[in-house]
Amino acid sequence: MRAVPFEIGSVDAHVFRYPLETVVQTSFGTMADRPMLLVRVTDTGGAVGWGEVWCNFPGVGAEHRARLVDSVLAPLLVGRAFEDAPAAFRHLTAATEVLALQSAEPGPFAQAIAGLDTALWDLSGRLAGAPLWRLLGGTEPSFGVYASGLNPRAPEVLAARRHAEGYRAFKLKVGFGAGRDLANLAALRDTLGPDVRLMVDANQGWSLEQALDMAPRLEEFGLDWLEEPLRADRPWPEWRRLKESTAIPLAGGENLMGDAAFDTALGEDVLHVVQPDLAKWGGLSACLPLAKRIRAAGRRYCPHYLGGGIGLLASAHLLAAAGGDGILEIDGNPNPLRELLCGPLSTVEGGRAGLTAAPGLGVEPDLAALAPYAVPH
Repeated sequence: MRAVPFEIGSVDAHVFRYPLETVVQTSFGTMADRPMLLVRVTDTGGAVGWGEVWCNFPGVGAEHRARLVDSVLAPLLVGRAFEDAPAAFRHLTAATEVLALQSAEPGPFAQAIAGLDTALWDLSGRLAGAPLWRLLGGTEPSFGVYASGLNPRAPEVLAARRHAEGYRAFKLKVGFGAGRDLANLAALRDTLGPDVRLMVDANQGWSLEQALDMAPRLEEFGLDWLEEPLRADRPWPEWRRLKESTAIPLAGGENLMGDAAFDTALGEDVLHVVQPDLAKWGGLSACLPLAKRIRAAGRRYCPHYLGGGIGLLASAHLLAAAGGDGILEIDGNPNPLRELLCGPLSTVEGGRAGLTAAPGLGVEPDLAALAPYAVPH
């Protein structure tokens, strides 16, 4: 990482919602709209940086976290100078640790700080005149991608559309009953053929007994991984027992938070694919060192992400900087909050996408184009 000093002049938050024609279904609930919380930091010289805060759940998550940014975190940044983005990340984290405990909200605080960290890195890249993937130490700005968010109703229809656009890997949501899950996988294989890569995500939806029953039945589909078959807080011996019962690699990590939790997960040697979400915890400052530890441990680093275009771009820059054979998650469902902001990631060829040499994240959000989706907070 290259140090870039700055002094913050202002911080502001912007909330957007895109109502969905087809709700997003998971094993634990549905989403009627796609929210997006963007944060903008401006330094005293007028340069700006943009970040995105994870806010998918609960339904009022975006507005709540925007108020945390406005009322708690912005005052900790404005008027202060920092030697680089990681220094600001450490400051924000240390200054709010007790408050996060007192309010029983370590998650929302971590998410808001992560979004601000991304914005500060975008600012740093613009000040340095370098793309983030290069500023973070990367050398190759292209990578594999996969289309996620395939819902349990006719997933082969959306998958076929994305396949025609260049995608060659797909992730199906499961946890809706063995009959439907297996029928959906069969339909995907029939539609897409034997050569595409398939993964499934149970979204923490199964007990150990259910997972032990389902895993052998999934093996015939040649899956790249089985994601979050168990709750993220289940004891590691349960995960180990499942790992020993199936040839499908296990994946998880989006619902872990903190270096200690990830280091424990790596030490347990259960997850083959590790999926931190930089918008939920850590931003770029904590997740790049984590990605390097994941790779050093011989695991596959595949960042989790499901939100708007700014967070997606940040995840792409981080993956490019970390290197390896990981692939980038891109929501396969229509969402202008992603499409208006994701820049070069809108083009997929042969299952791959890439980034440009534009400074920072490489895009400037068009607030006028986003105005139809803006909501007050």
